Amino acid sequence: MSDATTQTLVIRGASLEGGSTADILVEDGVIAEVGNGLTRAGATIIDAEGLIALPGLVDLHTHLREPGYEASETILTGSRAAAAGGYTTVFAMPNTSPVADTAGVVEQELALGEAAGYVTVQPIGAVTVGQKGERLAELGAMASSRARVRVFSDDGFCVWDPLIMRRALEYVKAFDGVIAQHAQDPRLTEGAQLNEGRVSAELGLAGWPAVAEESIIARDVLLAQHVGSRLHVCHLSTAGSVDIIRWAKKRGVNVTAEVTPHHLLLTDELARGYDARYKVNPPLRRDEDVQAVREGLADGTIDIVATDHAPHPAEAKSSEWQAAANGMVGLESALRVVHSAMVDTGLLTWSDVARVMSRTPARIGRLEGHGTALAAGEPASLTLYDPAPVRTFTKDDLRGRSANSPYLGWELPGEVRWTLHRGRATVAEGALQDLTEVRA
Repeated sequence: MSDATTQTLVIRGASLEGGSTADILVEDGVIAEVGNGLTRAGATIIDAEGLIALPGLVDLHTHLREPGYEASETILTGSRAAAAGGYTTVFAMPNTSPVADTAGVVEQELALGEAAGYVTVQPIGAVTVGQKGERLAELGAMASSRARVRVFSDDGFCVWDPLIMRRALEYVKAFDGVIAQHAQDPRLTEGAQLNEGRVSAELGLAGWPAVAEESIIARDVLLAQHVGSRLHVCHLSTAGSVDIIRWAKKRGVNVTAEVTPHHLLLTDELARGYDARYKVNPPLRRDEDVQAVREGLADGTIDIVATDHAPHPAEAKSSEWQAAANGMVGLESALRVVHSAMVDTGLLTWSDVARVMSRTPARIGRLEGHGTALAAGEPASLTLYDPAPVRTFTKDDLRGRSANSPYLGWELPGEVRWTLHRGRATVAEGALQDLTEVRA
């Protein structure tokens, strides 16, 4: 395969974010022109009639596991999964081994992403050393490193100490960073297995109460307001959390929030079969919560969709519910789930999808040149999506190292037909491309 970044491509008849149709001319990895009847001698023609052109998707919350947990995922395999799902950029969470709490580790992750070539891998740095919540990590060193880290999170763990949280919020103001909080009061969720409610009671599983999420969010928006810093709330999941974010934004607090695809579609009723594919943190909630987060995303209270792609080896999910690991893979299915939960229900347009799955995640992460418009002069990172087919999601759709998807056997709409990362086709005609020869 030749290096597609040097190829000239003419994408013919694509619907731009679901609106008007146009041709897109790509030269040297950049969109050279958008218009009608475009042509270039020797160009490769992509027939995009019936396809929706979206700016390349950006995931602000991906677990790539490398270094340290390569049995679950590697930066290469996770990048392939991302490309298959229409992503051109992913932010890699720091719960690796060693933890990404130093400049050396985040630069290693950046280099591995560059070597893989499928997507841009932007490291997220830990807030505290070892994610132990005791003292701040090297935030400034990671920010000034080659990785230019701007997002910091102890995801998987809550920054529970309010003094540590305040100091982190104060520190990142110097370089316009953001603290991304995993909102979970650990004392209120000790031994928790499932959303606290009727289903957990009937199944005899320890409950994970909504207030454990909501109380941390309420505290942190007040801290962010006091400090005058940026706060991002990870994987918001309850109706009460939506209300708190809505209140905070009305007060002018600089807070953003994300919801996962699975919290837009799935409920705790799925746990009745004790299938650990549906065990996740925060847990699947009630139908009332699903409706509330959908409405929050539709009205702009929730800013973005982020996958929380969390791969695990089969043995970590095949045990009994109480012993099974939390987490779901989601990169390959995210766009199709959002299509089902938000577009088919009339809550979002395709232009809205571009906003919540591309433009705004890149803005929150302060990553220039990503989530950009489909316009002349912008990097040719884009996704061509076919909204027409409806088919069963199977293991053949998964391109990462783990298969812990909650959607196996589900009917989902749509299909990613092409993914271009800076002009290079990582997915072509629905097939993931082999970039080995390109890298060589």
